[in-house]
Amino acid sequence: MLVLIADDDAISLQMLQALLPKWGFASISACDGNKAWRVLSEPDAPRIAILDWNMPGIDGVEVCRRVRNVLRDDTVYLMLLTAREAKADIVTALDAGANDYLTKPFNSDELCARLRVGQRMVELQQMLKLRVADLQAALAQIHRLEGLLPMCAKCRRIRDQESTWMPLESYLHRYSDARITHGLCPECLKEELDQNL
Repeated sequence: MLVLIADDDAISLQMLQALLPKWGFASISACDGNKAWRVLSEPDAPRIAILDWNMPGIDGVEVCRRVRNVLRDDTVYLMLLTAREAKADIVTALDAGANDYLTKPFNSDELCARLRVGQRMVELQQMLKLRVADLQAALAQIHRLEGLLPMCAKCRRIRDQESTWMPLESYLHRYSDARITHGLCPECLKEELDQNL
């Protein structure tokens, strides 16, 4: 899984770039908030981002806010990794849309564990998105036909909601996406042939 690392401190950036591949993550880096925002705005943006709070351009909190409010994307797992440790800062970051908050200097095992949580969250959201698409496709197939159909036992016409009686083909054409083709079943075909011989 691809992770965006956004930090203007070269040492922190290099350390993260060295650690992530050991944990099975690919990375892309940004040295300021403007570049981080551009990367996260792209259609194939990374699904996890580690952001420093204080960066040139826009800060990490503003990047979080834009991802949530401008892109309206809740599927990106945003983690702030910063030296700021005041409770008010944590609240500000989480209110802006961050999923996680970790202070520097960080413990590498803890960071790895938190990245794994982020990975699980992203994978679950992607799986849920696929399930929703499957359900929507199934509902589109069902369309509008449901329940009992009142049918005349003699002429086989169907009564609709307005009490209009119509041929089955007309009813299906009006109330579903089904298309009707005509043919003869084997019994009717045999009967037709016997009558014409």
